[in-house]
Amino acid sequence: MRLDKYLSQATGLPRSQVKRLIKSQKVQINDTVNQDHGFQVKSGDLVLLDGREIPPPGPRYLMLNKPQDTICATEDPEHPTVIDLLNLENIKNLHPAGRLDIDTTGLVLITDDGQWSHRVTSPRRSCDKVYLVTTEDPISPETAPAFAEGIMLRNEDQPTLPATLEQLDDCHARVTLQEGRYHQVKRMFAAMGNKVAALHRESIGGIILDEDLEPGEFRFLTAEEVASI
Repeated sequence: MRLDKYLSQATGLPRSQVKRLIKSQKVQINDTVNQDHGFQVKSGDLVLLDGREIPPPGPRYLMLNKPQDTICATEDPEHPTVIDLLNLENIKNLHPAGRLDIDTTGLVLITDDGQWSHRVTSPRRSCDKVYLVTTEDPISPETAPAFAEGIMLRNEDQPTLPATLEQLDDCHARVTLQEGRYHQVKRMFAAMGNKVAALHRESIGGIILDEDLEPGEFRFLTAEEVASI
C-alpha cells in the first residue's frame, strides 16, 4: 500500500495533510526517514509518525497495563481513562473490552473491533480471567471450596459460576473466573468475611499481560493473541 494511503487510512488524516507530514520528514519507515509518499509499505514494516508507531489500517487490538486511579472508559470528566494513556495518532472508536475497577491494576484489552470485544466479555465464551489477589485478613480454608461450588452474592438471582482459587500464602491467592460480574472478586471475598486489599488482572483467555509493560504502557497484540479469543 502507498505510504500516503496507509497513513491516511490508519490515522484518519486527509491525504493532503499526510503528504505534508511526509515531506516535512515526520515519517520513518523501519527507523529511516522517508519522504516518498508513493513508497510501498510492506507487511512487517515499522511505520512511525512523529516517533509514534502507526499500525496497519484495519481493526486494532492492544493490551494495556492499567495503573491505579484510571477509569476503563472512553472518556471521563474527573479521571484519566485507559484511552487517554494511548499515545496513538487515531484513537477514534477504540474502547476497552471489559472493565476493571478504578483501583484494580493489570491487563486491559482495547480494540475497535466490536465483535471481538463481545467475544472477550460474553459469559457464553470460555474466556477465563485470572487475578492476583491480596486480602486484608488470612484466607480461610473454606474459601477455595466455596469458590469452586459457586457463591450467591447479594442482590443476585444466580450463584457465581465455579471459580478456582490457588492460595499462594496467607493473604495472597490467584483466582480464575469464568465470568465478570460487577466487583465480583471483591464481593466473593466479602461473602467469605474477608476484604480485598489489592487486585491485579494477569490474563484474559490465552492473553497474558506482558511483563515488560510498566503501568500505563501498552503494546499491540500479536496475530496469535488476537486469534486466541
